[in-house]
Amino acid sequence: MPENTFHLISLGCAKNTVDSDSMAQLLIQDGFNATDDPAQAGVLIVNTCGFIGPARDESIAVLNELAAQKQDGQLLIAAGCLTQRYSQMVAEQVPGVDGILGTRRWMDIVQVVRELRQGPHPEPLYHLPDEAVAVGTDEGDTLRANVFGASAYLKIADGCRRPCAFCAIPLIKGAAVSRPAGTILDEARLLRDNGVRELILIAQDTTDYGHDLGMKDGLAVLLERLTDAVPDMDWVRVMYAYPGYVTERLIEVMATRPQILPYLDIPLQHAHPETLRRMRRPANLDWVHRTLAKMRASIPGLAIRTTFIVGYPGETEEEFQTLMDFVEEIRFDRVGAFQFSFEPGTASEPLGDPVPAEVKEARYQRLMALQQNISLQINQSYVGKTLDVLIEGYDNGISVGRSYRDAPEIDGMVFIEGQAEIGDMVPVKITGAMAYDLTGVLAR
Repeated sequence: MPENTFHLISLGCAKNTVDSDSMAQLLIQDGFNATDDPAQAGVLIVNTCGFIGPARDESIAVLNELAAQKQDGQLLIAAGCLTQRYSQMVAEQVPGVDGILGTRRWMDIVQVVRELRQGPHPEPLYHLPDEAVAVGTDEGDTLRANVFGASAYLKIADGCRRPCAFCAIPLIKGAAVSRPAGTILDEARLLRDNGVRELILIAQDTTDYGHDLGMKDGLAVLLERLTDAVPDMDWVRVMYAYPGYVTERLIEVMATRPQILPYLDIPLQHAHPETLRRMRRPANLDWVHRTLAKMRASIPGLAIRTTFIVGYPGETEEEFQTLMDFVEEIRFDRVGAFQFSFEPGTASEPLGDPVPAEVKEARYQRLMALQQNISLQINQSYVGKTLDVLIEGYDNGISVGRSYRDAPEIDGMVFIEGQAEIGDMVPVKITGAMAYDLTGVLAR
């Protein structure tokens, strides 16, 4: 196989996908070509996820599958969250891995390939410096966005300074580092010029943007500058807001800037104060009620997504029932749920994992059944209304797209009778509702 070809597999979240695409851009700029066939690639790369146990298992399995098929002359490089925290484990469990890159050294990918090509390397080549990328240096001209169709994830920061007891992200990514606003705006313009119609702002915590730069209300300020810089961008979507940091100014900006979608992803994790305290999460439920009510009053049609963890150590049936009552009362548009996964090295480690697996599973199923019914009722309220839909596909007489209520990959879809062009934004009259998806016809 040609040495200047690569096959890259990206695992985990959208933030990882952005880093994967950035690595691919660096390789392409250096003369490499991407291939979907690992057998035809000179360089095999897996950008791993190490967030929870099942994700680690998947990453190791994918690496070992590639290692087992590796041919003479091929290089296998492991990058990402798993290698940042468990580099030695990767080296031990994946015979044949040649290079190991940390989360903040993905920009070394070309250098690593060149070093590995220089001669025999009985041990893996590590690029795992402890220091974070310095604020203001950024990563040269590499675009920090993942483009799919007419949408793009745009990373505004990396790392996290929140104290959540269950989360290993600060151990993996380090403290939060915001990207310079000028770089973000330049990338937004470039994406706009290349046909992107939806920008999705992501970070471990978007509401912490600019804190390390000395900014106050940094996310609101960035959104103002962004919508001024690309006033013709159709949609701007905000993900991963932190409870307690949705400010009055942020609400005002979302309410008054038409490009910013009336959609917010705000992971709450639980609704019982004692559970939240054990999680080291904000436990002021009054703030949640007040802020969500204020947002709904200020932003018509607001769609709210959240995430919960069930089976956290010490979660009683009473605490879980409080969560169920909260979900029924608030009526979120979208809910994601996870069963607690024990993570060594986190602040929750001393609590162990005492909730039996069968109890976690039963609570998860009860929560999702409740939300499914709520989601269906909310979806049914849209029947007869017309929504703008961003078209992403077409097959067998049916076009598929997303409304403002639907973030890519995690929310619902709109299925439309007839053909619409991929990348178009079209008005759709909603004719039917399912638990998570809508059906409709072209309104034009």
